[in-house]
Amino acid sequence: MTVSMKRGWARWAAVGVAACVLGLAGCGGGSSGTPALPSGASNSQGTDGTAPATSPWTTLGTRAAPARADAPITANAGAVWTDYDPPLAYAGMKTQATQFITMRDGVKLAAYVTLPTDANGNVAGGPLPTILIQTSYNGGAEAFAGSIGSVLGAADPYLVEHGYAVVVVDARGTGQSGGVWQAFGAVEQADYGEVVDWVQGQPWCNGSIGVYGVSYLGITAVITAAQNHPAVKAAFPIVPIGDGYRDIVFTGGQVNLTFIPFWMTLVTGLGETNPCVFTDPATCGPTTLQHLTNALTQFQGPLILKALLGDTTTVYDDPAADSFWAIRSPLERDGRITVPTFVVGGLHDLFQRSEPLTYEAIKNQTTAKLLIGPWTHLQAGLGQGLPADGVPPLNHIALRWFDQYLKGLDVGADTLPNVTQYVAGLGHYVTATDWPHPQAATERLYLHADQSLGTDAPAQNATPHIFVANPLEGLCSISASQWTAGLLGYVPLPCFTNDNATSSWNVNYRMPAPDAGLYINGPIEADLWISSPAQDASLSVRVADVGPDGTAVALTNGLQTASLRAVDETRSRTLDGEMIQPWHPYTQASVQPLVPSQPTRVRVEVFPTSAFIAPGHSLQISIGASNVAQGLPPIPTLPGMLSLATTLYNDADHPSSVVLPVVPVAALGGAQ
Repeated sequence: MTVSMKRGWARWAAVGVAACVLGLAGCGGGSSGTPALPSGASNSQGTDGTAPATSPWTTLGTRAAPARADAPITANAGAVWTDYDPPLAYAGMKTQATQFITMRDGVKLAAYVTLPTDANGNVAGGPLPTILIQTSYNGGAEAFAGSIGSVLGAADPYLVEHGYAVVVVDARGTGQSGGVWQAFGAVEQADYGEVVDWVQGQPWCNGSIGVYGVSYLGITAVITAAQNHPAVKAAFPIVPIGDGYRDIVFTGGQVNLTFIPFWMTLVTGLGETNPCVFTDPATCGPTTLQHLTNALTQFQGPLILKALLGDTTTVYDDPAADSFWAIRSPLERDGRITVPTFVVGGLHDLFQRSEPLTYEAIKNQTTAKLLIGPWTHLQAGLGQGLPADGVPPLNHIALRWFDQYLKGLDVGADTLPNVTQYVAGLGHYVTATDWPHPQAATERLYLHADQSLGTDAPAQNATPHIFVANPLEGLCSISASQWTAGLLGYVPLPCFTNDNATSSWNVNYRMPAPDAGLYINGPIEADLWISSPAQDASLSVRVADVGPDGTAVALTNGLQTASLRAVDETRSRTLDGEMIQPWHPYTQASVQPLVPSQPTRVRVEVFPTSAFIAPGHSLQISIGASNVAQGLPPIPTLPGMLSLATTLYNDADHPSSVVLPVVPVAALGGAQ
């Protein structure tokens, strides 16, 4: 059955489901409903009071709220990108001496204030709109100014010289700030509001504040925006996390030992690289020593050890609002954001899963935009390859955003395209009115015994496939590049961009693209029937675009521990009434050991992508046992996984399949 044939009746069913969900949301109240636009909010995406169009999508739930019917954005369809690069207002900039902000408990946070200057070096007189950056990377220190400064937190001269004060603050326990670092813990988040209070009260601030930054800095931006301080008028987060557990630390229930130890070492190392130790040893020496001691005994070291050893409060999720992972998952509170927010993400970013979810959580209560490039983490932070297809450099976009929402200028920030995504396989950026894509429909492809993919149901008694565990699988793959924040991607080896080497250990299923090609946009679900002689198993799902020469270009992937396969259907996302993004609780109570050798269905969440499989190419789905670059089972679960082989079924009684979000190729417009 084709997409067009399925769409009619399936969407009638979706209307009924949507009405039911909306009805329940209305009866239950609380955070599951869509917040109303705040008074005076500017939303170019349509606020004419008419009811939103019916969507075939539901949202993805959170720990606190179930899924609900999607309220799609349909306006602004004709938007096009234009550059914005007005003349500089100032000739230079100057960073003041380090200042310290005293928190409620006496801990002092370091602040670095940079102001524009005239041609003679005189600091601008009068208060200015202010950009706030909160970092864990000691980025405000002069030692880190330069090409990587914007990633670490240094003030961008382009923004300063266009008339902004920029203040960079070291998060508690990092850089030159005192206290104990706990990576977005409740105490740190409480600091953000006090920092905004301090900034608002400074003579160089006119009371209009924008939050901004890359990675950690972008995460602090969205968390601060969700606190709804009246002085914060706009947000521009670049590659922010959404769900600390599901995005990266325990994807599929497996601990990430590629990025997390590296990241924690980076925070600790940059905190120790403190020039203040030499200029003011009496003040900074004790702070620097405290950071190192805390890293070893208070947070970083103990957390990594607990993750490896299977500490239940660490390796399992807890839906309680004050639990370790809920606190560190901004998506639980992004729905409170009411200031205009521009979200930047990457197809191979560390937080690939949640960047579109962040936009989705915000889009119905304020002006929100989403830009996703072909980037890993570092590439996204630098806006690598821009300008392209009319999309300007990131700091030009940020200036336009802040000029409109901090300075009050009418510069067309609200009329920029709502959603802009790089489409892999097409090689171009393509715009849409919304994410998830309003024109998407489900296409279920079955895995067949001849290793083909197709819409036809599998045959009775089809021969299953067997794959074996390879502890090094994924070591040289796009995953290795992705989960090192893009660092390994700079190594000139083909295995860091294609899947040929790592998929050689997998069972690979292929489907030739249709004559017009195949456009996929959104999350993917793999429904796999497996068995194992052990009580547990690990599943890795890779999606690739295979060219005529056989090169498999990696698109996206998913990872899942079989014993954590339980799905909460009330929080899972559906499209056309079919589940397409499962919500796994990952609680200790949800653990379900496999019955040895008994076929069992496991739903695997495959992270969202946007890709075009061109005519002459093939879509490839690769099923394997591991992805060491993305995650490893914690030590206590290893005995249950000590099996050399996993059986993958593809018969009529056990129809393994993948569910794709397929968009009409015509939606690519002139980019084809």
